[in-house]
Amino acid sequence: QVQLVESGGGLVQPGGSLRLSCTASGFILDYHALGWFRQAPGKEREFVGTIAWSVGATDYADSIKGRFTILQDNDKNTMYLQMNSLKPEDTAVYYCAAKPGTWAIDVQRYIYWGQGTQVTVSS
Repeated sequence: QVQLVESGGGLVQPGGSLRLSCTASGFILDYHALGWFRQAPGKEREFVGTIAWSVGATDYADSIKGRFTILQDNDKNTMYLQMNSLKPEDTAVYYCAAKPGTWAIDVQRYIYWGQGTQVTVSS
């Protein structure tokens, strides 16, 4: 059974940092790309970043480039999203997702999804 389980969300002040985790099970990570997406209230789900698991190559949305970093732990089958210099506009539910093959930025291409974790950036 495929599972993606996110954790690590919470409330943080502007300029602060958080690290989200996504632990995968039930499929072979090397044959998949994993991604982070987010959805703010009243907005569509948007791409944050992606990693081609077997080679560790990453790509990011322009809005978070230089502030967020995707990390991988092969031993733990876990992907992380290190978020620094957080802004109020980063407030959203963050989701991890997976798809077979190469990476993609389109929400529709991802077939496995986690339950999401809330990130709130506020003073």
